[in-house]
Amino acid sequence: MARTDGDSWDLASGVGATATAVAASRALAHRATLIDDPWAEPLVKAVGMEMFLKILDGRAGEEHSEADLQRMAQGMAVRTRYFDDFLTDATADGIRQIVILASGLDTRPYRLAWPTGTAVFEIDQPQVIDFKTSTLLSLGANPTAGLRTIGVDLRDDWPGALRANGFDPSQPTAWIAEGLLIYLPPEAQDRLFDHITALSPARSRVATEFMPSMEAFTGEDDQTDQDGEDRWRKLGFNDDLADLVYHGERSHVIDYLTGSGWDVTGELMQELFEASGFEGHDDDEAMAEKFTGFQYISATLS
Repeated sequence: MARTDGDSWDLASGVGATATAVAASRALAHRATLIDDPWAEPLVKAVGMEMFLKILDGRAGEEHSEADLQRMAQGMAVRTRYFDDFLTDATADGIRQIVILASGLDTRPYRLAWPTGTAVFEIDQPQVIDFKTSTLLSLGANPTAGLRTIGVDLRDDWPGALRANGFDPSQPTAWIAEGLLIYLPPEAQDRLFDHITALSPARSRVATEFMPSMEAFTGEDDQTDQDGEDRWRKLGFNDDLADLVYHGERSHVIDYLTGSGWDVTGELMQELFEASGFEGHDDDEAMAEKFTGFQYISATLS
């Protein structure tokens, strides 16, 4: 089903299932010792989506080759390392207030070594927050920071909810919006960064990604769209990939942040892959072309 205003989800359907897919990839990366995330796998198993259970239990068979699983692990390792390093660098510079937007099954508040006095705010749909919090509690996981969870839709008044839960807009803050922007309407993407800027004093930081083109998601190229849908279906999803993202022309993220007073730096995904010693796969060429210029970006407010 196409996205609608005010739509909602759980972790086994629609947009929410993409968070489970991300966590499954983190579980594979953890198994391959590419990252350290011991909580990803038990969370995925608690969600209970059959395809991810089959992958993690070694029952995927011909649906997923070793190359498929390696691709998932390596891609998520690059992404996870980038945002982990961003947060580690921010706290090393004295920042003690962190906001994770659309946190999904992110376990950073439980697995990173946070300096004493660090407050981490997680924001996501109420049912997503409730599921993850209760599941991790049942697993005996303990936050390694002062964790404050906030169940609110990012299309609603999340800044008000953030303040109501102890967020201090006078303190420098590190924000991450990881894997989020394509699931927001174009105007909501702008509002997100406007709110972040309004809530951030100098020295605050933000990390996200820059996707030069939405063609890989919107089906503007039939063959590339079919390749993406085939992979999506192999993961057991019933929704069309193009229906889970918002269409329409978007602001250029780097230009938008720069115009709002942020100093932006970016790292090309392909260069991060190469720096990690990961090789591409021949069957990825068509899709890789659609991701040409994709960057993970970080910015500091002047």
